[in-house]
Amino acid sequence: MKNPYKPYPVTIKNIRTETEDKSLKTFTFEFDSPGDEKAFDFNCGQFGMLSIQGVGEIPIGIASSPTEKPLVKFTVFKTGKVTGHLHNMKEGEVMGLRGPMGNGFPMDELEGKNILIVGGGFAFTTLRSTIEMMLQPENRSRFKNIDVVYGARTPGMLLYREELEAWEKRDDINVHITVDGTDDPDWAYHTGFVPAITEKCAPRADADSVAIVCGPPIMIKFTRPVLKELGYADEAILMSLENRMKCGIGMCGRCNIGRELVCHDGPVFTLAELNKTPGEF
Repeated sequence: MKNPYKPYPVTIKNIRTETEDKSLKTFTFEFDSPGDEKAFDFNCGQFGMLSIQGVGEIPIGIASSPTEKPLVKFTVFKTGKVTGHLHNMKEGEVMGLRGPMGNGFPMDELEGKNILIVGGGFAFTTLRSTIEMMLQPENRSRFKNIDVVYGARTPGMLLYREELEAWEKRDDINVHITVDGTDDPDWAYHTGFVPAITEKCAPRADADSVAIVCGPPIMIKFTRPVLKELGYADEAILMSLENRMKCGIGMCGRCNIGRELVCHDGPVFTLAELNKTPGEF
């Protein structure tokens, strides 16, 4: 029986600085063992526990698509001891990875649906995974219309600029990019908060529509009534939550919201499910 607390050794193959303030970097890892790579069989929306010996361990959403295997990517916000140490590591160095963990997005249930993706800031990582998966030639026909609303504080804080540019050139996805504000006179996209741009650009829901939302709590708070106004039922709104996770496997109980454990029962919940919790999210 595999020890769930034992990490897989992984090597940093590439480091990409994402934002102009250098607070967000995407790390691409390669498993040191083919068997470990096979065992880390993840889905969009799941997360992993990145660990550095002698420093600590942190939960991070998986930014790469399952179609990008055998490599796996994580976009890490420099916020504390472990993330700060990771940001100073170099390509070729070895660290640990546990997982995959959590339930992820129910991609099979989303087949045949119109998909609206709403994301903001750093939380866009697992949404990148989902978009990349859906846009692959072998998968695109499984889904109907795909609309994406993605926002950041400034143009320099947008993640995945190359991917955003590539998605915009396609005719099978509608991408609506926005920033809270900018002094750039050449800014060619939206200016305004994500909920407002969602209200302006997102399609109205029909019986085959699902919304996937991931972002800061304040964005989620003001996006919920917009989605309701657009006709999205609570059962058709998927939300990926963040909470103070520690063990990642539902043993320590640190990340509970009511009786639900974000690491074990989530991090993906429908809004209908969250409406039954004590309102702690």
